[in-house]
Amino acid sequence: MSLFDASPIAAPGGRAKQAPLAERMRPRTLDEYVGQEHLLAPGKPLRLAIEGDDATSMIFWGPPGTGKTTLAKIIAHLTQASFIEFSAVLSGIKEIKQVMVEAEKAADFGSRTILFVDEIHRFNKAQQDAFLPYVERGTIRLIGATTENPSFEINAALLSRCRVYTLVGLTEQQIISLLRRALADTERGLGSTSVEADDDALDTIASYASGDARNALNALEVADKLAQGRGDRTITKAIAAEALQRRVLLYDKKGEQHYDIISALHKSVRNSDPDAALYWLGRMLEAGEDPMYVARRVVRMAIEDIGLAAPEALNLCLSAKDAMHFLGHPEGELALAQAVVYLALAPKSNAVYTAYNTVRGDIEATAAEPVPLHLRNAPTRLMKELDYGRDYQYAHDVEGRVADMECLPPSLAGRIYYQPTSEGREKLLAQRMDEIARIKADKRK
Repeated sequence: MSLFDASPIAAPGGRAKQAPLAERMRPRTLDEYVGQEHLLAPGKPLRLAIEGDDATSMIFWGPPGTGKTTLAKIIAHLTQASFIEFSAVLSGIKEIKQVMVEAEKAADFGSRTILFVDEIHRFNKAQQDAFLPYVERGTIRLIGATTENPSFEINAALLSRCRVYTLVGLTEQQIISLLRRALADTERGLGSTSVEADDDALDTIASYASGDARNALNALEVADKLAQGRGDRTITKAIAAEALQRRVLLYDKKGEQHYDIISALHKSVRNSDPDAALYWLGRMLEAGEDPMYVARRVVRMAIEDIGLAAPEALNLCLSAKDAMHFLGHPEGELALAQAVVYLALAPKSNAVYTAYNTVRGDIEATAAEPVPLHLRNAPTRLMKELDYGRDYQYAHDVEGRVADMECLPPSLAGRIYYQPTSEGREKLLAQRMDEIARIKADKRK
């Protein structure tokens, strides 16, 4: 690839008819771009940087299908820069270095180059160092795209020379607007086919897309071909479901069904009914609910309803969440099923949940008293002279390893928040609390 052979960047959108719909419908201007209002609305940071022709390099961090590549191409077009695109999956650092050398020569003649590197986190830290001198000198404007947290995956030296912009998944309404645009566009979209789509079909596709515009447009294109092949003029919910290769269940991820079913799952677990819990879990996952949302709620159940009666439940649920993230669909769903069955069968306690709510109430209702002097550290001489740490009793040095020492503020002295149940492991904790109380009582005598 020669930088000097590249023609000036054209507006994104000059797509061949045989290109996938998602590629043909790629936005050409900021006005066509959908989503990321927190960055691109008038007066927002990225919009101001683009309009001000800010040459700072940047990293776009966000999930697939949120418009990272499209945004980079729009920036190149608006700033009249040559656009060179690489994927860290397919390209080596050696060929990228060659392009950067050519860009440096071109810069002497007033040429501007945007080097876009998709999946930039695939380069290791040493490879990422190759960008530093060119970014530092302004020879190139680097735009990297990543689905991984830049704090962990991008070289700190390179990160310090770039602005990081976080992109978020598109809402279902935003995806529906993109689908409608594709259906109406006769130049680049499906308008010339005269096929329409009913609202239920668009809702179905948008629901399954999980914020990924590319995924949604690909599904619409398949649905369009299915409808044409059967002589239908309307894409129905059934056709959309077939295009997605999934049976569509009655479920609205933002409506009543969403809240009703997660409530049924939670209450089935709380009532120790593993069969019902598994059923409601399956209803959510098979209908396309975000499995990480379910994982978060399952972790919440372990904390709220199991608690210290079976403290290992929290670790099990966190492991299920990690397994879901690591394995994805469908294997990871078994980890969630395992966690749900365990929670349903585990002993139940909401003692910590109740105790913490009581603590929050006291914090709201009482004055924020200073920490008692005997509980404060005294690292300096002045603090010692002010009695910081005075009369503190080191528990390991006293009999029973429990000191008769009040650790709450004076207005709350003697307050009891945590009252363990007799269920599971909490029965042992209750015995330990009785033992601690006896030790303190003996010391007072």
